[in-house]
Amino acid sequence: MKIPKEGDFITIQSYKHDGSLHRTWRDTMVLKTNENSIIGVNDHTLVTESDGRRWVTREPAIVYFHKKFWFNIIAMIRENGVSYYCNLASPYTLDNEALKYIDYDLDVKVFADGEKKLLDVEEYERHKRQMQYPEDIDYILKENVKILVDWINAGKGPFSKEYVAIWYDRYHQLK
Repeated sequence: MKIPKEGDFITIQSYKHDGSLHRTWRDTMVLKTNENSIIGVNDHTLVTESDGRRWVTREPAIVYFHKKFWFNIIAMIRENGVSYYCNLASPYTLDNEALKYIDYDLDVKVFADGEKKLLDVEEYERHKRQMQYPEDIDYILKENVKILVDWINAGKGPFSKEYVAIWYDRYHQLK
């Protein structure tokens, strides 16, 4: 797969552990790529759910995917400030079709005021049983929740105000 360049548009596909398609985002603009990560932006992006329902994202969001960490980060730019939705997920892969990852149900939401919430614990436990998540995956995900919370608390990477401003500005330059 040719690595997408700044300004290219890609599709993002999330799957579940059993291989079923979970959700698709069409036309995410790539802002930066390197050997380990992709930064992009969704702005009124068409999203298709596994059941066929479709919706459009309401606000611009800077998205961050990494090949080594088991999470991805969505920084949603809203009138009251930036809030974050962080998916505990496999590192991404990229092929000719899309950027792909496995969504492991657990999410961390960070509100504009800094409050943090771990979401979907019951869904994670249910799917862990149903899809028989291996013990090593369970361990990796729990360790990555700790890494993610450390990043949030330290204002590291996508959680710094400068990060969102820089990439949102770059999006406007490319648009």
